[in-house]
Amino acid sequence: MKKLTVSTLALIGVGALTLAGCSSGADAGSNGEFNVYVAAAISGPDQLAKNAKTSALAVEASAKIANESGGVNGRQIKVTVLDDGGDPTIAVSKLREIASGKTKPDLYVNTGSSTVGTATVPILTQNKILSFTMSPTASGADPKVAPYNFDISPSAEVYAKGIAAFIAGKQYQDVGIIHGNSTYGENFGNAMVAALGSAGVKVTESKEYDTAALDMTAQLQSLKNAGTKALVVDAYGAPLGYLIQSLERLGWDVPLIGNNSVAGTSSIATPPPGGFLGVPQTKDMVMQMFHSTAYDPADELVNTAVDTMAGMGTIASTLIVAASYDAVPMVAAAAESAGSTDLDKLVDAIEDIEVQKQAKTAMIPVPNYSAESHSSNPDASTFTYIAPTPLLNGQFANPAAGGA
Repeated sequence: MKKLTVSTLALIGVGALTLAGCSSGADAGSNGEFNVYVAAAISGPDQLAKNAKTSALAVEASAKIANESGGVNGRQIKVTVLDDGGDPTIAVSKLREIASGKTKPDLYVNTGSSTVGTATVPILTQNKILSFTMSPTASGADPKVAPYNFDISPSAEVYAKGIAAFIAGKQYQDVGIIHGNSTYGENFGNAMVAALGSAGVKVTESKEYDTAALDMTAQLQSLKNAGTKALVVDAYGAPLGYLIQSLERLGWDVPLIGNNSVAGTSSIATPPPGGFLGVPQTKDMVMQMFHSTAYDPADELVNTAVDTMAGMGTIASTLIVAASYDAVPMVAAAAESAGSTDLDKLVDAIEDIEVQKQAKTAMIPVPNYSAESHSSNPDASTFTYIAPTPLLNGQFANPAAGGA
């Protein structure tokens, strides 16, 4: 299995960034370049913008590395970042513009939310554009509906199964769940209840909070009264801070298992007053993350990715949001296998498990795409569970691997 560790990124402008000059290949387009467009919420609010910059930089870094090895089937990669501010309407407008322009995308990478993915995937399908989407959507991984799209991040069900396996290994019982009322939060909450049940773990309650709320004390009090002895937490950005403050008000000391949303929130790695690293409420917290998000000095593939990203700019967030890096090496491996950048041939090659194993992806191991499903479905060993630490180049320290 491929090792994971991660690298991260830096601030990027709203315009285009050409990572290398053009060269021509046997099936190259009119200018010989392989055109990659990255949709990212560069001008979004604080945490969203940090994550977007990290995700976009990850694609730029992977393109730089791929170009040094010949690009995609001999075509040098040109990356253009599209700032959609996290707004699906803007994302759709910019996608329609480039889809009808002179330089049609060879690859489109959506680094944003599932709402942006839901809005753009049908247009990408209609225009026969190969795409990778960070946030899974309702039907974006169904080849019958979206034959040219692949999900990068695993589904809520995959994350939940991983957490359930970790909890069962710790022999926890009487486990509670608290999650946001976003589409992802609701999906995760339902998936977590099912996964814990399948793992033989008793669930006390699953409580939902409004992501616009400033206080979660009522939900936490109910979970405490139900006898919760360990708590699974879904919280991204500002809601994580309000949840931690609510735990403090309640005076509740309980082990916390944070999901990928928690690991993707920079404040968890920042000391007070700007963050919550080291506060009493997080002393018994672990977070689920890809192995690549935790530093491992022996992981050369990830460390090369991180060093490249860091050399191109400041890494603004945790590497859990840098899985977008993997789109370019996956497509490069598919093109090498197919000997072509023809769309249908690329899709067929990406669905080939042997191609996935050969791809120089760094953030997530073999995603197990198939002709039946374009959902990322790595096994539970993809994940690790570690306590919050300060970040270095987007990675958390990993005591098991010698720290950072």
